[in-house]
Order: sequence, then C-alpha cells, then structure tokens
Amino acid sequence: MTDQKNEWLPLVDEDGNVKGKALRSECHNGKSMLFHPVVHLHILDTEGKLFLQKRVMTKDVQPGKWDTSVGGHVDPGEKIEEALVRETREEAGLVDFKYKLVKKYIWQSDVERELVHSFITITNKLPVTNPDEVETGRFWSFKEIEGNLSKGLFTPNFEYEFKAILPVSSLRQQFHW
Repeated sequence: MTDQKNEWLPLVDEDGNVKGKALRSECHNGKSMLFHPVVHLHILDTEGKLFLQKRVMTKDVQPGKWDTSVGGHVDPGEKIEEALVRETREEAGLVDFKYKLVKKYIWQSDVERELVHSFITITNKLPVTNPDEVETGRFWSFKEIEGNLSKGLFTPNFEYEFKAILPVSSLRQQFHW
C-alpha cells in the first residue's frame, strides 16, 4: 500500500484544467479545500444490481463505510479515463470493460473539495477486491440500498450519487434493460 498522505494530487479549476499540485494530506486537511479530480465507477451486473465496496479502516476519509464500486484520485499528468481504468484494475480487478460518463460534478465535504467524474459500466464479471484498497465488496439490489439510506452505512458522497445519478428508470432507458 502506498503512503497516501504523501501522494501528490493535481489541482484543477471547475472545468478540470490543471492549475498545480499538492499533497493528499493538504487536500484532505479540512482547511485548504484544494480542488482535485477524482473518478468514480458504478459497476452494475446484468440483473441491475450495484456492486459496492466497503472502505478499509485505514482510509483518511469515511473509513469503514460502503461506497461506490470504484473511487480514486487522478494522478498528476494522468487523463481521467486512464485514472478510471487504473483505479478499476486496482480496486475491483476488472480490465477491458466499457464505460460511460454519467455526470461530472463538484463534491465538497468537511474534509475535501473534489471534481468528481462519475462513470457506469455493466458487466457479468465478478469484481475481485484488493484487500489493501477495499475491505470487502458485494452486489446490492437498489431496493436494499434504498432501505439503508440515511443510516450511516454509506458514504455521503455515495448517497448523493445514488439519489442524483443512479435512478433506476433513467438507467433502464440509458442501458436498455
């Protein structure tokens, strides 16, 4: 596992243009709110269930909570799609997958401010989680997720994306199932 606090992150403007770089510890200190890009991937199976990962307890943000299938920072000099492919391989063991950008938005918490690039993929492959990155993972039905919202089980960012980006009707139209 890398030393996350000493990891360099690119700093961007609201359009995603790189304006500099800073240490992850500076970006996540709850004071600087240095704006940095991240990628999220929502992995759905062919039955419409959503794969979620449980964050390891060593994470500096939202440890031990269930979160998007894949989530991670963009490295300096890395393109958004390259970060998505790298993070998906590292956290879920998936390679050679098709994806679609669903939404790009600004997320701000008490700890950080991010430009989130949220993608989706549908696969019949079972993700294999990396224990250095993810405690565990499993597929959840949308009904099961809905029954557990606002109970402190999920990260606030995942709950936002679930409500704002992943409505079942829109997914069915978008992906024809």
